[in-house]
Amino acid sequence: MSLLGRPRIIAWTNRLAPFTPVLARLDRGAYVLWSALSTILCARAFYGYMLKQTGGEWSAPLDDVFIHFDYARSTALGHPFEWVVGNGYSSGNTSLLYPFVLALGWLVGFREQRLMIWAALLAMVCVFGTLLVVRRLFLTMSSKDDAWARASSYLAAPFLLGVGALNWSFWSGMEVAIFVATWAVALAAWLDTDRLVAKNGPANARRIKRSSWLLGLAGALMIVTRPEATGTIAVFGLAIALRIFSRGRLSAVLSLVRIGLPGGLIVVAQAILNRALTGEFSANGAIVKLAMNSPFLTSEEKLADYLFNLRYAVLRNVEYHFADQSGYGIIIPALALLAVAMPETRRYALILWAQIGMWLVLVAFNGQVRWQNERYTMPAVAWLLICAALGVSGLMRGVRGRPNVAAVTVVGALAFQVIGIATRQANTAPEFRFSWALAVLVGIACAAFFFIRPLRTLACMALVFVAYDHQAPKMRDQRWFFGRACRNIRDQHLVMGRWLKTQSPHRVLVGDAGAILYASDAPGLDIIGLGGYHELPFARAGVQGLPATLELIERMPAADRPDILAIFPTWWGVLPTWFSSGVMERFPVEGNVICGGYEHVAYRADWHVLGVGDHIRALPDDDVQVIDEVDVADLVSEKAHGYQFPRPAGGWTDMHILPDPANPHIDMFDAGRRLAGGRSEYFTMRNLVPGKRAHLVFRTAPEGKSKITVLLAGHVVGALAFEHAEGWREVPILIDPSLITAGDLSFEVKNDGPEDFVDYHAWLTE
Repeated sequence: MSLLGRPRIIAWTNRLAPFTPVLARLDRGAYVLWSALSTILCARAFYGYMLKQTGGEWSAPLDDVFIHFDYARSTALGHPFEWVVGNGYSSGNTSLLYPFVLALGWLVGFREQRLMIWAALLAMVCVFGTLLVVRRLFLTMSSKDDAWARASSYLAAPFLLGVGALNWSFWSGMEVAIFVATWAVALAAWLDTDRLVAKNGPANARRIKRSSWLLGLAGALMIVTRPEATGTIAVFGLAIALRIFSRGRLSAVLSLVRIGLPGGLIVVAQAILNRALTGEFSANGAIVKLAMNSPFLTSEEKLADYLFNLRYAVLRNVEYHFADQSGYGIIIPALALLAVAMPETRRYALILWAQIGMWLVLVAFNGQVRWQNERYTMPAVAWLLICAALGVSGLMRGVRGRPNVAAVTVVGALAFQVIGIATRQANTAPEFRFSWALAVLVGIACAAFFFIRPLRTLACMALVFVAYDHQAPKMRDQRWFFGRACRNIRDQHLVMGRWLKTQSPHRVLVGDAGAILYASDAPGLDIIGLGGYHELPFARAGVQGLPATLELIERMPAADRPDILAIFPTWWGVLPTWFSSGVMERFPVEGNVICGGYEHVAYRADWHVLGVGDHIRALPDDDVQVIDEVDVADLVSEKAHGYQFPRPAGGWTDMHILPDPANPHIDMFDAGRRLAGGRSEYFTMRNLVPGKRAHLVFRTAPEGKSKITVLLAGHVVGALAFEHAEGWREVPILIDPSLITAGDLSFEVKNDGPEDFVDYHAWLTE
């Protein structure tokens, strides 16, 4: 710029100075309007396509949305934490807060499917509020409130609403939007606390304490919305503690306590409540969905499942959701990483990246991360997009915003390697395809390129344009997917629920606790286990297999058992064959993209075989009574007797319906556990009379050659050999009176092989 031109610019700047406050006030209103319009137009695009697909009827793209609606209706009716009124406390709704917020809508008149309108309004308010708070990141990243900071903040809306899959989750009716809003509340509290800490004055100490407690309460709000937020609030807390650390370790520790304590108390209180009312510290959702809770998987298999989920959570977004061609999906993460390279955005970018990492590390435990359009990963995607917007803001800043060369080199090298992974051949494992020497050279070239401001600006603009161009087809796909999924749920689940309402069922058994029960407004039993039924551990039984679930239904009062099965027949094996008297109605869905099967079927339930096998068929000679019994595969009975099956990779549940040994014209049901050769089960029998002869009687249905040895305190009690035989067998083993030294005795039953032994029932008789 010439020396003559510069004074003129300064003069014009001085003339405009009086108008700066006015422009700032207009800017605030303009940003609010921009955020509101962006939110409304984005939501309208998705909901408009839904209404087009459904013919003007409100629905949702996921059956799980209606699980929230079920809990919300119960809450509004005065029964919080119940899936359906009358089933008792349930921990099956992972989001504790969301049903209460939805219940407000139900109370003010958003009933039936109109509750989805309330969920949509909530989602729009939450996304709009998030955009308002996120602007603070742009305005405070600079040492002063400059024009570029204000202008670049307008990037927040197009970036946050720029990925179709995230919008799908925002508008789905799930808790994603409200969770991101609670994060925004915590972000605002963190920014306030961080600002006070930065002032470093003794007068601020009291204000810092108060602000830290507010941040902790905001963290608790996040946790009651999604439990994975424990890692997110931990990042906020550590960021504050690290800034305070220079003033003393004690101050840093106390700040962590203030920030972490409210959320920690929520987690502990929920676990204690779950334990008191369900017998489990874990929530039903965690029991059902986390591979770590599987009793059958080995440690190696659980680790493999976790690593697969983690890789999937990352690559599915980069390779599929971020662009229509996988190689271009790296642009958004690259822009977010470049925010780390810029001096004014680095701290915020590091916070966001730490939260992204913590979120993905935690949700990877959830096997459902691979389903439902990857909604579990979407909070991390939201933070990534915000970070990418910060990256663009920082990259296009003036000379004082030059990037760190080393950081850009690392980003360039990583991006080059990820492009190699994303462009690998189909159905091949993800792995680094290029040498790191070549990747580093590419990174150095990127650093040199980005160091020059005009080139950096052009490159940034080009990357944003290319990312938008390759996201546009995905956005169209996601809008179509949203509308079609809503239509699928309406056509199958809601239609089935309405039909069930006309049947006035006593109780409906479902395999997906959502729209069917919501539309039918009938009592239900969820055999996956999320819904809960009083104190019976259906969630734990769902993990153990259908035989264990049926053993619990056997415990239900006969008059309270479901009279209709509303299930996907392909999910449940022999359930509709063995436990129904025929098909009542079929509910197919055309063009299915989201439902669990093409056809949902209503069966008339028939439980007449349940309970037939409860009692021993014949006492051993000279015995007169049953002292105790273990109903194997019945989790309640097993828990009462300290039953342990061989785990992992053992103790699989099994079941049979075979002729009753006492009356071959009657069918008898029983479930048990399978013991492979060389494996043992353990249980405790109670109420023995010391020194008195007794028998252990085993019920089995021999499939092949096996031999079991029964041990008591290391002493062999006896052994039984089995050959293949048709039907039930109840076989006793005599217990030497000298071995009965106490009223409670623990037995080991070892299968010596060579084939499996299935133990269905064990009685102690005297």
